[in-house]
Amino acid sequence: MNQSEPIIKTSLPRMAADGITTPSIAVMIPCFNEEQTIATVVEDFKKALPQARIVVCDNVSTDQTGDRARAAGAEVIYESMPGKGNAVRRLFSDIEADIYVMVDGDATYEAAVAPKLVSHLLEQRLDMVCGKREASVDAAYRKGHVLGNKMFTALVAGVFGRRFDDILTGYRVFSRRFVKSFPILSEGFEIETELTIHALELNMPVAEIPSIYLERPDGSDSKLNTISDGLKISKLIVKLIKDERPMTFFGWLFLIFSATSLILSFPVAITYLDTGLVPRLPTAVLSSAAMLLSFLFLACGFILDSVTRSRRERKRIAYLSIAGPASIDAAQMSTFPQGASNEPV
Repeated sequence: MNQSEPIIKTSLPRMAADGITTPSIAVMIPCFNEEQTIATVVEDFKKALPQARIVVCDNVSTDQTGDRARAAGAEVIYESMPGKGNAVRRLFSDIEADIYVMVDGDATYEAAVAPKLVSHLLEQRLDMVCGKREASVDAAYRKGHVLGNKMFTALVAGVFGRRFDDILTGYRVFSRRFVKSFPILSEGFEIETELTIHALELNMPVAEIPSIYLERPDGSDSKLNTISDGLKISKLIVKLIKDERPMTFFGWLFLIFSATSLILSFPVAITYLDTGLVPRLPTAVLSSAAMLLSFLFLACGFILDSVTRSRRERKRIAYLSIAGPASIDAAQMSTFPQGASNEPV
């Protein structure tokens, strides 16, 4: 197969034999060197969602990931720019469906819960349902990753609102209007943070459902670097706060610099009141500069807040221009596989 030719198909709602229209589902699996597990992941999701398309994006793998995925029955497309964010961007761009399931190719997420996630999204007419990770064993979810996830979740919740307990999960179900209105900018593992903040920023209807997080099989290595990827996620969160909450970002800079100016100016002012002299001229200059900068930051916050509001309105209009997920009734629910309970959590 020519790796430069992507597989692009249009997937429309399907008409079942009894005349009931069911939404089309695409399972998207971004992968890098997952030859040990990808076949298992494809086969498990074929069983859990037999009516779904399974699409694997081989992200410059140097092993047999693409071949094994194809042998297991998945469609395979290729993304030449390394990074999970780039692979997800390619999948979002090329794949057409009503419902999108995104999952990692490392066999750490249980496929059996996929029908539950999809059903909950359709029943409640949501735009994103996340599989909140609950470790099956301690080794599956390293303590450093747990701590980092809690810290990032708390930071995002403090700025954008708490609607998620696990912002870094790689197991998500999306509506079509989420996928086709989301301008992905991330290139690596920070994509999950960007997905979460996008949903929070536009006040989309979302939910979380617990999902067992499994230990990686023997011979399968994690591609996540705790330090470097943690720094990338931190950098992205700060950038998104600046872009989406400029009044908060520049307001804090205003407070920091104005407080610094007042602290520096206090001894200078006391000396001046006592002697009428300013012997600490450099300190006085530094204090004045800090106060000027603080008000510049405040002005930037006001201006960019107006710009951000206008940009958010345009994003919301683009989001609303795409039809949302249709509600699903009991007859349609009967067409879904019962691999997991469809009771919403």
